[in-house]
Amino acid sequence: MSGVPALDIVHLTDPDDERLADYVALTDVALRSRHEPEKGLYIAESSTVLGRALAAGHRPRSVLVSPRWLPDLTAMLEARDPGGEPVRVYVAEPAVLEAITGFHVHRGALAAMHRPPLPPVADVIAGARRVAVLEDVVDHTNVGAAFRSAAAIGVDAVLVTPRCADPLYRRSVRVSMGTVFQVPWTRVDPWPGGIDLLREAGFVTAALALSDDSVSLDALEADPPERLALVLGAEGDGLKPATIAAADLTVRIPMAGGVDSLNVAAAGAVAFWATRVRG
Repeated sequence: MSGVPALDIVHLTDPDDERLADYVALTDVALRSRHEPEKGLYIAESSTVLGRALAAGHRPRSVLVSPRWLPDLTAMLEARDPGGEPVRVYVAEPAVLEAITGFHVHRGALAAMHRPPLPPVADVIAGARRVAVLEDVVDHTNVGAAFRSAAAIGVDAVLVTPRCADPLYRRSVRVSMGTVFQVPWTRVDPWPGGIDLLREAGFVTAALALSDDSVSLDALEADPPERLALVLGAEGDGLKPATIAAADLTVRIPMAGGVDSLNVAAAGAVAFWATRVRG
């Protein structure tokens, strides 16, 4: 394609090749949590996730792919913004990929992506009518699942608190099916001080929690505000008392069968659907 930078394709057989440092020991959580922020990278796994990252304007540093997926990945990379830089594409057999990463590579492709700078909260919520806030949700699977529900149900933006798990961690990205690239998001800091910023922007803040003065989600669904921010808490501990106190109202999901609460990602999906913008 005219104007598109050429791909630099390198075929590899040695899993210890020093050029593959970005992909080594991906199963070591401690290593990845130190390694990614220092280099400003995240890992996109599978062609679907990579395609969504590219569509969002994210820039690949390199791609690691099995020969079977090379034609599809080549076409995807060549279709990106022609203003981008050339991309190194490492090609290796599946057994070599597994030796490099320590696990079976889903759909034969990984990409080391440059992290984009996080936008200001005010930019992310501008024009939004429905916002989700994830407070200290430390499980990457739940973060990814919450983003997927937010994208599917029409939540306009997601805010994550300082102690919340990284939405661009490999597992979060994979579980979200790449929807972390579709929904505008950023970190809100300080928290719960950020509730004041939401209120100033015209949002009613609803904390999902079991509280004596909580209202039923049915009541909120029957008369939703024009702009609504739903705050979801960490697994086990739930929302901080200071967050509940600062919110405009506390909301509970009606339960049956002796169950007191739902997993945070499931609770988010229910609340997003009940309060979605209709029409």
